[in-house]
Formats: sequence, structure tokens, C-alpha cells
Amino acid sequence: MSSKSHRPSKVTSTIRDVAVTAGVSITTVSHVLNETRYVSDELRERVIRAMDELGYQPNVLAQGLRSGQTKTIGLVVPDMSNLFFAEISRAVEDLIFKKGYSLIICNSDDNPEKQKTYFGVLVAKQVEGIIFISTSFSEDFLGRLENTQIPIVFADREIPSTLAEAVLIDNEYGGFLATDYLISLGHKRIACITGPSELTPSADRVNGYYRALDEAGLPRRPEYVIAGDFHYHSGEKAMLHLLSLDPKPDAVFVSNDMMAFGSIRAILSCNLRVPDDISIVGFDDILLAQASSPALTTVAQPLQKMAENIVESLFVRMQATRQPVERQRIILKPELVIRDSCKEHPKIVNSERETQYVNH
Repeated sequence: MSSKSHRPSKVTSTIRDVAVTAGVSITTVSHVLNETRYVSDELRERVIRAMDELGYQPNVLAQGLRSGQTKTIGLVVPDMSNLFFAEISRAVEDLIFKKGYSLIICNSDDNPEKQKTYFGVLVAKQVEGIIFISTSFSEDFLGRLENTQIPIVFADREIPSTLAEAVLIDNEYGGFLATDYLISLGHKRIACITGPSELTPSADRVNGYYRALDEAGLPRRPEYVIAGDFHYHSGEKAMLHLLSLDPKPDAVFVSNDMMAFGSIRAILSCNLRVPDDISIVGFDDILLAQASSPALTTVAQPLQKMAENIVESLFVRMQATRQPVERQRIILKPELVIRDSCKEHPKIVNSERETQYVNH
């Protein structure tokens, strides 16, 4: 039988094996791994080469416990099946990774108990910061958040907390933009499919819808405001109800893109066409909005800018170890992206206002 190398296997390699292979002390390997003391470039290169040769993987958790830094961030989102949350999570993850950190993503399914459980898991894993994106909170859970020493950032929904940063979208302005554009096309019977909450961001988008109607002198029609749950099928169901009304609306502002796609499906199932028979504006500008047929006119949230502000706000708070940092409240403006799902009403009476918008 031919002899094989007696070097330790990649699975069982230890810090002692790395030291032997590199011809250095265990202490030197430890200093290279933890960056706790100066090590010459020549010795550092020998240690790194030995680690690569052995396939050595340092115990990151143990290193974190010793140094007080686990290099991990927690992200809690309410619904990963909603493509907006998937896209913002990806943008946040990219930025976190560039900073040398790992991201633990938790999907709460809009379930308060599941959210509490995940919060406990993140605390137990000693994450260095937590990001909550569009999540609801009970009073007792807010108390738990206030008592934690972990830096926290809230996004998409403002939470009354003195310890956390907040990165928000001006949802009221977004709802106004969408509705005002439909009015500029001559539509007068404009409905709204809302989100499931009477809190931000859903309620603010509806408030913007009402403001646009009021400023144009159009009546508020309670029967034209239907609640959805931000999912595809609820948009379809809400639109079928609106189409059963007499008179039915000739345009609809839908509070997110997922429900807008469901709405378009409902319109087509009734042998009607978008935008010839009814105009649709969504909210979010997820990637599918430009790939759908017709391409969706929608209010775009500045996703990349939002992710950058979330991450930077969190790291500022993480680095503020000696004195409290004044809580930031960042509000970003959305933009209207005009595509193919809207059309001038045949009896348009005020076409001049359309010139204020730019087609994308």
C-alpha cells in the first residue's frame, strides 16, 4: 500500500494543525485569525497558505464570543413572497456583505409570535444589529426592543422608539402622485385597492389618494375603496368586486404591485382590457412591473437608496459605543414611473397637467 500524506484532513483540521504546517506557534495563528497583534507579512502568508492547504475553517462563533463581534446582522421581514421585500433584502445583503458581515434573514409571515421568536433567536446568536422592515409591533414587544442593547433600525414603518433609527418612504406623497396622474388623464371614477392596515405605510398611501381627489374637487366614494392584503389574489378579488359596481371605476390606484397584477388578471377575466377599458397604477416598482404585459405604471420606491440608508444608519448606531447618537428619521421620496397600463380617458377635460410627468 502506497503511503499518503499524514497531514490532517480538511474536516478535522485544527488551529494546532495550521501551526505545525506553517511552522509557527499556535499563538501566532491566533493573532492572524483575530488580528489581535502585529504579525509580519511573511508569517501571515505562511499561516494563510497553511489554512488554504488544510481547508481550515475558523470557529467564527467562538471568535465572536471572545472579541464581542460576531460579524452578523439580523433582518426581519414580514413576507418574503412579496417581491418588494425580496428585492430590498437582496440590496441590504449586498451592502452588509461588502462591510464584511453576514446577514441572517427571518421571515415573520406577519405573525407577531413568529416575530418574537425570531427576535429571541437573533439575540441568542449575538447579532450586532437588527433591521426590521415593515413589521407591526405590540406594546409589550416594543418594551422588549427598548430594553435590548442591540442597535436597531426600522424601515418602511415608523415605530415609536427612542433607541432605533427609522428609514421611511413618503407613502402619502406616493399615493398622491399615482392618483393625481390618473386625474391628469381625465379619469373621474378612480378607485383604490388598499393594504390590510390602518397604519403606515398602507394608510398613508390611501391618504395621498384622498388628497388628490380633494384637490381636484372629485368626490370620495366609500364603495370605491376596497381593502386587500398586499397579495396577488386579494388584488384579483378586490378588482372583481369593483367591476361589479354600477358605475364601475374607470381607473384604479392599487397600493402595491403584487395586487396590481392580480387586478389586471381580474380585468382580463371579465373580457376587459388594460388600459383601454380601465387604467391601473401600482406601487413599489418591483422588477416584474417592467416585464409584465402591459408594463405597469407604478410608484417607484427608491429601493437602492433605501437599502443604503438602512445599512449606514445601522452601522452608525453600532459604532456609537460610548455616547448616545441622536435618533435619525430619514424620509425618502418615491417617483412615478409611467409605462403602459394607463390611458387618457376618452372624455378627457384637462390634458395640460400631464406635461408635468416624464415617461420612463
